[in-house]
Amino acid sequence: MEEYGYAHFDTSKGERKSRTSHFNRPDICGELQELRSDAFRRSIPTADDETLCFILSFVAALKPKKILEIGTAVGISAIAMLSVCPKAHITSIEKNTLFFKEAESNFIRFGVDMNVSAVNADAGETLPSLTDEYDFIFMDCAKAQYIKYLPELKRLLKKGGTLVADDVLLFGWLTGESEVPKKRKMLYKHVCEYVEAVTSDTELITTVMDIGDGLALSVKR
Repeated sequence: MEEYGYAHFDTSKGERKSRTSHFNRPDICGELQELRSDAFRRSIPTADDETLCFILSFVAALKPKKILEIGTAVGISAIAMLSVCPKAHITSIEKNTLFFKEAESNFIRFGVDMNVSAVNADAGETLPSLTDEYDFIFMDCAKAQYIKYLPELKRLLKKGGTLVADDVLLFGWLTGESEVPKKRKMLYKHVCEYVEAVTSDTELITTVMDIGDGLALSVKR
C-alpha cells in the first residue's frame, strides 16, 4: 500500500500516514504554530496537521455561530477555529486544571477570550447542564468516554449541525492494521461502540474518514 501512497500504519514509527499528509499544513499564524510545536514537544494532546487542516476548512465553510469543544487542552484548536470563524462563540470543556489555566492564558494572549466560555470540569458532569444548541461539536478528549457522551451530544447538536470525533481509528487498531495491545482492549471496545453507534444511528448521517488518526463526522438529520 505504501508504494501507491494509500493510508497505512507504520509500526516502526508508531504513526499513521496518508497520501495527502504531505500537502496538509495548517494555515495559521506563526505565533500559533510555535505554540503547537511547543505542545507537541511537551506531549500535550494537540490535533495533528491533517486533522487541523480539515477542521479549519470545515469550520470556514460551515461558519458556525456556536461551537462546543470537548477537550480544550491548552486552547490551540479553539484559537485556530476562531481565526477562520471570528464571529463564532466556543464553549470549551477541559478537565485538566493545568491545561485549563494555560488555555485561559492563551485565549487572552491571542485576543479571543471574549469568544470563549472555558469550563474547567469533567465533561460527563458538565454536558447535562448545557442548554444551548450547537452548530458544530468537536470532541477530542478521553476516547473511552465518547460513547458515554454521545446521548448528550446528540441532544445539544442542532438539526443540520455536525459532530466530529477525533482519533477514532486508534493507531490502526480499528482497521486491523495494527494489533490491539492487551491493556488497550477496553479502550478499543469503547471506541468500536462509538463508531458502531454513530454509523447505525438513524438520526445521524455519518462518515468515518482516514484523516489524521481517524475522524468520525456525523450530521444530525
